[in-house]
Amino acid sequence: MKVLLIGSGGREHALAWKLAASPLLTKLYASPGNPGIAQEAELVDLSITDHAAVAAFCKDRKIDLVVVGPEAPLVAGLADDLTAQGIRVFGPSAKAAQLEGSKRFTKKIAVENGIPTGAYAEFTGAEAARDYVRKQGAPIVLKADGLHAGKGVVVAMTLDEALAGIEQVFSMGGSDPVVIEEFLDGEEASFFCLVDGETVVPLASAQDHKRIFDGDKGPNTGGMGAYSPAPVMTAEMEKRALEEIVRPTAQALVRMGMPYRGVIFAGLMITKDGPKLIEYNARFGDPECQVLMTRLKDDLLTLLLATCDGTLDKMSVRWRDEHAITVVMATKGYPGAYESGSEIRGLDRAGEVDGVTVFHAGTKRAGDRIVASGGRVLNVTATGKTLQEAQARAYRAVDLIDWPQGFCRRDIGWRALTRT
Repeated sequence: MKVLLIGSGGREHALAWKLAASPLLTKLYASPGNPGIAQEAELVDLSITDHAAVAAFCKDRKIDLVVVGPEAPLVAGLADDLTAQGIRVFGPSAKAAQLEGSKRFTKKIAVENGIPTGAYAEFTGAEAARDYVRKQGAPIVLKADGLHAGKGVVVAMTLDEALAGIEQVFSMGGSDPVVIEEFLDGEEASFFCLVDGETVVPLASAQDHKRIFDGDKGPNTGGMGAYSPAPVMTAEMEKRALEEIVRPTAQALVRMGMPYRGVIFAGLMITKDGPKLIEYNARFGDPECQVLMTRLKDDLLTLLLATCDGTLDKMSVRWRDEHAITVVMATKGYPGAYESGSEIRGLDRAGEVDGVTVFHAGTKRAGDRIVASGGRVLNVTATGKTLQEAQARAYRAVDLIDWPQGFCRRDIGWRALTRT
């Protein structure tokens, strides 16, 4: 099969790495890709916002499947436009991708279908929002509707933070409404499922580390590391998340005439009352995808095809009896201002550590050098029989990478490790 992978980050490098191992694959293309993805695929220069150009490429090269990595092309309707041209796509329609593209869309589905989530209200004006926050008090969560690359959320622990945050989320959302939610107390977890209409096949759990500094201090980021499986997601908790949250959502979308086909990433808060929905994402997480792909025992391409072709009900998914962890190496200054172009050395040495794979997230090639071209730059990913072993391997590889302008958290996996 010929496959086109859309995207350029660490998630897409992990997908390319796993797709390249498939016995079904004859040719893998990627656009725009990165130097790590180039080790697994032929990079092609396509404007992924020009859906007609993507379709023309697929027809010219006889592409059998398009795998869309990031959320923005899905929300923009890339899957719809390619499907209309008879091209098979792994990823939901624009209507179904509203699960990620619109906070209020998801909250409305949750409330109408009895799916456990925090109470919420939506506002189009800042003054009414401020009045609501003063009445509700803090802690409280503010969200700009729409896609904001993970930066449209303010978790305000004090009333002053909440009032200041209102200005921030309204300025980000433009004319979009702002959603204000109840603060949920508990431990966060990520839960992934493949969905084809009403058929839902659970994948695995992971836990992300959003804060920039050790001990979960500092501002939120796109994710500084992750591990899988997440101990907080016990077998009982996974069953409840599947039956109380993900499956009712899939059924609701079918009733609404917008069946979901692709991967659903449920961001959950595990409370004293059980799992509650924080948000949905319409794609694999980043950096969660990296730990999932290194643990996945089955052929990824077979699973993606089954999701597209309506045969997911005949599939089961097997996982390696290992733990996986990924450490994000970022450019100093991230998530604020940072400089691009610093050289990264030692990647080959790091990749030679037992159980380690280094995924590229924000790199580019400059002659024979690899240089940083983003905030989150590398995902140093390791597997091990225990999480302790995986963590030790990952940091051993991190320390072999010569990149003075980079940094990472040194405590990825701490929640799970404190349980043991």
